[in-house]
Amino acid sequence: MLNVFKHTTMYNEDDLLMLSGIQHIAFCERQWALIYIEQLWEENLFTIEGHHLHKNVDNPLESEKKNNVFYLKSVFLVSYKLGLYGKADLIEVTHLTKNNNFNQSNIFDNKNILLVKPVEYKRGKPKIDIIDEVQLCAQAMCLEEMYDLKLSNGSIFYGEPRRRQEVTFDENLRNLTINYALRMHELYNQRKTPLPVYKKHCNSCSIFNLCQPKISLHKAASEYLKSMLNF
Repeated sequence: MLNVFKHTTMYNEDDLLMLSGIQHIAFCERQWALIYIEQLWEENLFTIEGHHLHKNVDNPLESEKKNNVFYLKSVFLVSYKLGLYGKADLIEVTHLTKNNNFNQSNIFDNKNILLVKPVEYKRGKPKIDIIDEVQLCAQAMCLEEMYDLKLSNGSIFYGEPRRRQEVTFDENLRNLTINYALRMHELYNQRKTPLPVYKKHCNSCSIFNLCQPKISLHKAASEYLKSMLNF
């Protein structure tokens, strides 16, 4: 991918795409296009488990404070540089000094004494690729733009091992995040759905039955039918 870390395009309200889609396009461009351009979706066991895991963090009214740490749930996010909007499952804001007046209304008043960390909740185990890290980095870049912050790291909580994995927002991860956001806008503006290409990871795709990637291995429908009938 091109190094576009200094990309400064500013999108407007009408251009904004869903931040959650950046994980999908990092997994598969066709999957992203089928969901966000063609509006196709299919629930399965994995997506249902994911919804259940998010129940504890999907109510913004349940944000809480413990000692000098605020836990903000279901936080709205937007970046006009990335052209994305969405929400963060959880934002941990730690006040690094003792301050009894620390509350949700003035939580970002003094940026020099705050430690801000986005936390994303995922079902299952940590993945071998970085699609979850890209989504978390996009959330961090939204927070940086919204509140004039600089975030160094965040966490992903995985439901199966029930523990967090730390993620560092280094330049390489930021570059990947920007490139995926640019690709989302490119495909959306073209209203273009990439052709299917069957790979091993297709078997874990939530919309495998809608995509039918194996059919694309055959040049014509007649050829596909012959292969199914063992002609």
